Amino acid sequence: MMPGGMRNPRQMKRMMKKMGMSTDEIDATKVIIETKEKRLVFDNPQVTLMNIQGQSTYQVIGEPKEEALEGSVLIPDEDVKLVAERAGVSKEEAKKALEETEGDLAEAIINLSG
Repeated sequence: MMPGGMRNPRQMKRMMKKMGMSTDEIDATKVIIETKEKRLVFDNPQVTLMNIQGQSTYQVIGEPKEEALEGSVLIPDEDVKLVAERAGVSKEEAKKALEETEGDLAEAIINLSG
């Protein structure tokens, strides 16, 4: 709860400005975050820019879709676990086999078992 009780939005905005803070809604249609392993794509996200004493922070709200990076295959954790259990190998070995077979579960299990 804010000091002095609830404040109306105008009072809140003035108080934030005094503290060197501001927020703005960004009319974004898509946000893409790329990691080393995958791409997260947010379609029609709610994006807020927060500026606090000269430092910008972006808040993204939405449900991302996971995509594989170009030249790679996205391997779900469930597939890794299944291959590891069926072939009797570590999760690291199972993931490597799945990457080599471009996500083909049966082929990865056969390659590890033989």
